[in-house]
Amino acid sequence: MRFNLRHIVPIALLSLVGCGAETPNTEAPAAEAEEVGQARSMLRATGCPGCLAGTDGARFVDGVEREQVTGDIYHYTLKLQVGPDAHDVIALHRVVKEKAAGVPEKSAESVFLVHGDAWDFRGAFMASTLPGSGVDADHSIAVYLAGKGVDVWGIDLRWTQVPLGTQDFSFMAGWNLGTHAQDVGTGLRVARALRRATGSGYGKMNLLGWSRGAMVSYAWLNAETQLPPGQRSVSGFIPVDMVVKFGPEAEQQRQWACTRAAVAQQLRQAGQLEGNLSGPGAGVLIMQVGQAATYWPDAVAQPPLPPLPYRNLGFAVGAATFSFLTDANHGIYPTVPAYHFSAGVFSPEGVPTGLQYVQPEQFFSLLSAARPYQDFAEIVEGEQMQCGDKDLPYDDHLSEVKVPVLYVGAGGGFGRYGEYAVTNLLGSQDVSIVRVQRLTESQRVADYGHVDLFLASDAEQSVWAPIYRWMKKH
Repeated sequence: MRFNLRHIVPIALLSLVGCGAETPNTEAPAAEAEEVGQARSMLRATGCPGCLAGTDGARFVDGVEREQVTGDIYHYTLKLQVGPDAHDVIALHRVVKEKAAGVPEKSAESVFLVHGDAWDFRGAFMASTLPGSGVDADHSIAVYLAGKGVDVWGIDLRWTQVPLGTQDFSFMAGWNLGTHAQDVGTGLRVARALRRATGSGYGKMNLLGWSRGAMVSYAWLNAETQLPPGQRSVSGFIPVDMVVKFGPEAEQQRQWACTRAAVAQQLRQAGQLEGNLSGPGAGVLIMQVGQAATYWPDAVAQPPLPPLPYRNLGFAVGAATFSFLTDANHGIYPTVPAYHFSAGVFSPEGVPTGLQYVQPEQFFSLLSAARPYQDFAEIVEGEQMQCGDKDLPYDDHLSEVKVPVLYVGAGGGFGRYGEYAVTNLLGSQDVSIVRVQRLTESQRVADYGHVDLFLASDAEQSVWAPIYRWMKKH
């Protein structure tokens, strides 16, 4: 079965887009803020003297947004201007326990999370707080870790901030994988400075990158090796379900990457600045599928789409993701065989009828939360890195990365293919692997998926708890 997202009939975007924005809070009650002694309230973060040191001219934009997630766990968001264009903006997130309004509890453990394609920090790591998710607010890795006393930080890369309806993407012309890696470095510096300003010290942080966020994180670690040790920010590295380089046992997959890289480069040279190999606006289409599956689940998609109810089309995006990434006529195949977001349930005819580990409303909520646009250059360079035929600067010093490493893979995602880099390219002597694989390699089409790692009903036991235990051990 083959589907192509480019043919989806445009669907009116609903008011869900942008829902879940926090209510800004610019001040904390004076008594509560001052009773913590030397600790500064997070609500005053944008006025922190010295917190932007070493960021090459970054500045805070607007104030700090604060929302209660559950109990004493709060979520803060603040934006940084990191370049001259109005679109050169990233957002930083902090999910942490509070001991007073606006005042985080002191925490020795910390982690900085980097999202991948299509979703920002909230979609990737706090999906339980999305509108209509249908699960408890604490069923997300960021909230889970914060509940364990971990100080959780993360980033929204520049392209996630581009508003729906944008037509001119010329501002993306200078962006690439290195741009986003440097933004991660900026985010880490600011996060450490704000941890110190709010009482948790200036210690280094664990860096967790999921999907393409792992590739961006590799690129930052590669660059960080060239800084003096005292200026480095990463204490441990957790790449989650991503291939940065293929090993010799995966030569076929490397060749597939070379084909995709060649096609992507042609599209780039032809002027494409935004989107993916399917074309511009891929995130808009993902969003529309999620909304259609949520609000018109029984409506049947019209030709040239398969005559499936939108509910089943949404299931197909999750369980048969590889179908949307395959164009056999042009030799284009997904990064790895049978790659999929979420393990599916199929009819005897092979039509996806459900998901094994994720509730439908939860998955459709995630699709609806996709960011509309993405920097195409980072995708081009990602394919080139996986191919290995082009000399790029993002892997020149990986052998100098000596921090402890934990690789987490999904049997139906990138799985074992992502293990080569951590065991052969990095210089760390402390490497651990957690692979959530429940079927044989030949059955990977139905195995634990790429998104299951963060959405599945058993993700806490299978994925998040092992990550937490590794962090505590290291």
